[in-house]
Amino acid sequence: MTRLMKCMHNPRTLRGEMDRVFDDFFGTAPARTQKSAVWSPAVDIREDEGSFVIEVELAGLSKEDIHLEVEQNQLSIKGERKFEKKDEGENYHFVERSYGSFYRSFTLPRNVNTGEIEAEHRDGILTITVPKAEEVKPKKVEISS
Repeated sequence: MTRLMKCMHNPRTLRGEMDRVFDDFFGTAPARTQKSAVWSPAVDIREDEGSFVIEVELAGLSKEDIHLEVEQNQLSIKGERKFEKKDEGENYHFVERSYGSFYRSFTLPRNVNTGEIEAEHRDGILTITVPKAEEVKPKKVEISS
């Protein structure tokens, strides 16, 4: 309580202290208050019998804003979400969405077919399907006498 009482005289300090309390209580990341935070879109990765599926949350981006590349079993996703102020008279009180460049990179397993990767962008979700390669079964070698 002593810390909070000290903040009562300075509204900026009080606001920072209240943000910290809410962040601690709700378990939210303090990224919006850290100037060095890097934007990184949320990703889900699942596997089924025939493929790995990577879903990337990219709301507000068009497919032209997203660049996807595979090189030596490394899948890279990069792009940029730009902040566009629409009206000069608007005053933002709170901006929680992240803007700027992003980059995500994933090492793919050896048992995938990188030549047949497919990507689809719909409703703010980029879905990347990475098919598994057919497993090479060991071949029995006969020994002749």
